[in-house]
Amino acid sequence: MTDALSRRRRPTLATVAATAGVSVATVSKVLNGRSDVAPTTRARVEDVLRGYEFPPVARRTQPQPATTVELMFDRDLHAYSAEVAHGAIDVGEELGISIVISIRADSGGRYRQSSPTEWARELASSGRRALVTVTGSLTAAHVNALRAQGIPLVVVDPLHVPHTRITSVGSTNFSGGLEAGEHLLSLGHTLIGYAGGPITAACSQARVAGLRSAVEAAGLTLPEGYVRFGDFVYESGFEDGGALLDLPRRPTAIFAGSDEMALGVIEAARVRGLRVPEDLSIVGFDDTQLSRMASPPLTTVRQPLHEMGAVAVRTALRLAAGETIDSHHVELATHLVVRGSTTAPAPAGSADTGR
Repeated sequence: MTDALSRRRRPTLATVAATAGVSVATVSKVLNGRSDVAPTTRARVEDVLRGYEFPPVARRTQPQPATTVELMFDRDLHAYSAEVAHGAIDVGEELGISIVISIRADSGGRYRQSSPTEWARELASSGRRALVTVTGSLTAAHVNALRAQGIPLVVVDPLHVPHTRITSVGSTNFSGGLEAGEHLLSLGHTLIGYAGGPITAACSQARVAGLRSAVEAAGLTLPEGYVRFGDFVYESGFEDGGALLDLPRRPTAIFAGSDEMALGVIEAARVRGLRVPEDLSIVGFDDTQLSRMASPPLTTVRQPLHEMGAVAVRTALRLAAGETIDSHHVELATHLVVRGSTTAPAPAGSADTGR
């Protein structure tokens, strides 16, 4: 009788998973003492397991290697990437996993030295359970090589329109551009310029589209010559911002595609003897530490970079565990943060400009 009862109380992993509301892979991790399970999830699975008997071999006591997720950036780390990295690292500490940071632009890195297949194999052999890449300019060959090795890929803030086969985490870029435009219009600006990232970047197109929507809704136009695409760095902001300020009818406000670019625009205004915000209002995008360190402090569209890094790692781990996700692309909300760079009304005499 006792043996029969014992046999009845030895379920399959699928039974435990269904009862606990988790995946089979998660139950297996708990049984094997793996560290890459959230505390609340582990407790829920263990509560279910207490009602059953398992053969001693099912619970391994030897320490398991830590789960490792690689976080890859396209270029050297700066204020934007540091925010994303902090979000990923915080999740790693919470879940007890390792986050390894690599830079794709490094000519000495594995990405540059190896073929896509060799690179993906090296990631797998190094124990990487998933790859999170920021802005995601991987080639199709690299994406296919990762898939062949069973390494899930999640892209943060993708430069290109997300493919249905690639999981990504972004922000509401169009809404951010729209809110920036509406704010500048509320100050009385009628001729607004835009200095953004690459023209091929989906986020750049979405941000300027939001700005254009706000301007056109007010019965104004965003002339072609007042929209410039460059790169999301200080130098590009200085160059493109300067080009806008040198136009015969200079804009009285500029929306920059990143905080770094906005700082470049501020410097371009300074060397031309223009005051911010009295002569020129400036809005950035990201809300990194730079926005608070700027002089004057920068009005900017807050992109939740920390949260984006955290969500990307959590999503990558779910994919690595074989779980099904609700959507292949998630957009987190942006919102405008008003600071000193837009605290003055549009300069007098500019009200008829841009019609």
